[in-house]
Amino acid sequence: MELRPLGRSGLLVSRLALGTMTWGRDTDRHEARDQLLAFVEAGGTLVDTADVYADGQSEEFVGALVEEVGRDSVVIATKAVSRPGTERRLDASRGHLLSALDASLTRLGVDHVDLWQLHAWDPVTPLEETLSAIDLAVASGRVRYAGISNYSGWQTAKAAGTQRAKPGAAPLVSTQMEYSLLQRGIEREVVDAALDSGLGILPWSPLGRGVLTGKYRHGTPADSRAASSHFASFISPFLSDSARRIVDAVCTAAEGLGVAPLEVALAWVRDRPGVIAPIVGARTAAQLRGALTVEELTLPEEIVFALDEVSAPDRGYPETAGSRR
Repeated sequence: MELRPLGRSGLLVSRLALGTMTWGRDTDRHEARDQLLAFVEAGGTLVDTADVYADGQSEEFVGALVEEVGRDSVVIATKAVSRPGTERRLDASRGHLLSALDASLTRLGVDHVDLWQLHAWDPVTPLEETLSAIDLAVASGRVRYAGISNYSGWQTAKAAGTQRAKPGAAPLVSTQMEYSLLQRGIEREVVDAALDSGLGILPWSPLGRGVLTGKYRHGTPADSRAASSHFASFISPFLSDSARRIVDAVCTAAEGLGVAPLEVALAWVRDRPGVIAPIVGARTAAQLRGALTVEELTLPEEIVFALDEVSAPDRGYPETAGSRR
C-alpha cells in the first residue's frame, strides 16, 4: 500500500487507515485480530482508535493485537477530550487530557502513541491550556505527533496557527473529519484551513456511514447498522432522496468499472485535495478485505466529475467571496 506523509511532517502512513470504533462492542477480539492481520498484510499501517470507543475496550484490543504484528509495523492513533455520560461531555483541560493519555497508554500497553488527537473542540477550556497539554505530552515522549478532530474551519486555523507561532511548540499535523460523497461540508472552510496550515485530512466514515456501499438501496438489512438500536439514528440522515441519487450514481459508476460501489466511494475521497488516509471501520474481516482492494483503483476523470456534480454541497457567501466584485 502506498505511504503518504501525514501533513507537514515526516510521519509516513498508509493511504488507508483501519478504524476500530466497533472493536469490543460489535466486533469481538477474534474478528478484530483477523481485521488487523488482513490490514497489515495489505501494507496498511495507520490504526485509529479513541479512549471512549467501547468504553476503552477498543484500545485494549488494539494494544493486545498489535503485539502479534509487531509495534513497529503499525502507527497507533488515539484520541482524548470526550467524556460521554458525564456532566462535562467535552473536557480539553490540561488535567483531563494528560490523565486520559496515561490511561490510554495503559490500555494500549505501550509507552507512546504515534498520533494523539483532540477529539473535539472544548468551548470552556482556553485553547492555550489545551495546546499546552500537547506540548507536555510530546516533550515527555508519550506522544510523537498531534492532531485535531471535528474542528470547524476557524477552530482549525486558530489551533494550528497558535502552535506555529509558539517557539518550540509541537505543531499539529492532522485533522480527522467526517468526509464522503454524502458529507462534503468540510469543503466549505475546513479543507482550505487544513491545506493552509499543513494538516493532513483523515476522513472518518468515508463510506457515508455505510450507505455508499449500496446495501440500503432496496431496504434496511436486518444485520445492518441501520437496523441496530444504537446506530439507527446515526444512519438515518443519509437515507434521504438526495442521498439516494448520489448512491445510485456511485453504483452506476461501479457497474461500469466492474468494481464494488464501496471501492468507487473510497477512491473518490482518498484522492481529494489534502486527504491522506480515509479511515475504514468494518464489522468483519471480509468487509475490510473488500475495502482493501481499492488500492488498485484510480477513478477516470469523467467519473470523478460526474460524482462531484451529483454530490456538490451548497456553497455561497462568504466561501465564494473571492470570486465576487
